[in-house]
Amino acid sequence: METVITVFALLFLVFIGLGAYATVKAVGAAKRGVDRTIAQARRTVEDHTLRARSIAQVGPAGEIAQLRLALRNSMRATQDALHAGVAEDESLRESLGLFQRLSAHGQELDADLKRLESEPDRTTLAAHLPELRRRTERITHSADSLRWAARDRAHRFAEDDLDSLSAQIDVETGALRHWTHTEAQQTPPPWPDAPAAADGSARPGPGPRAPRSDEAPAPAALTPPSPRPAYPWQKKPRPESTT
Repeated sequence: METVITVFALLFLVFIGLGAYATVKAVGAAKRGVDRTIAQARRTVEDHTLRARSIAQVGPAGEIAQLRLALRNSMRATQDALHAGVAEDESLRESLGLFQRLSAHGQELDADLKRLESEPDRTTLAAHLPELRRRTERITHSADSLRWAARDRAHRFAEDDLDSLSAQIDVETGALRHWTHTEAQQTPPPWPDAPAAADGSARPGPGPRAPRSDEAPAPAALTPPSPRPAYPWQKKPRPESTT
């Protein structure tokens, strides 16, 4: 009896533990989803704000907004391209590692630009603009290079796969149409000769061959005929008259 109670107690504890684990996982997933949604909404609002400032404001403030917007767009596009490509091509993990190092410089530059947005001294702001512009161009150029290299690599793999697929399809279509090759290799039979004319209009054949002068004469018979005997009661032949 005590054994049965112990078994049921253990099962109850196992079920409680599994339920707690599932609850924690569900809460964590929901929290990550909420955080992701909030971050995306905040990023969207900030992008629209920067776009509006780059259009509405003039001078150094407007240019700083333009630099932040260009930096964020370039880094976000490269991040999405690399994360999407690494799932299909493991060789992009090294590129993803380089981009993470580049992201640290991009986040540092974005923080500097964000601080200078509230700078009241326009002269100081204008003095820092050339350096900020140069850093932004270097980072965005590196990010764009990684993104386009990853896209070119994916495009090249797609072209190679398409070429191989086209070659296989050509071989398969040729095998399916094998009768065309067989008919092309067969030669038509020759036409039969025309029959000889029945009315004797056909070309006459060669006549009997004339004997040649140099041919030997035919051999004589082996037993020549013997002369007939003359009997006394036979009349003598009368000579022909000369008259």
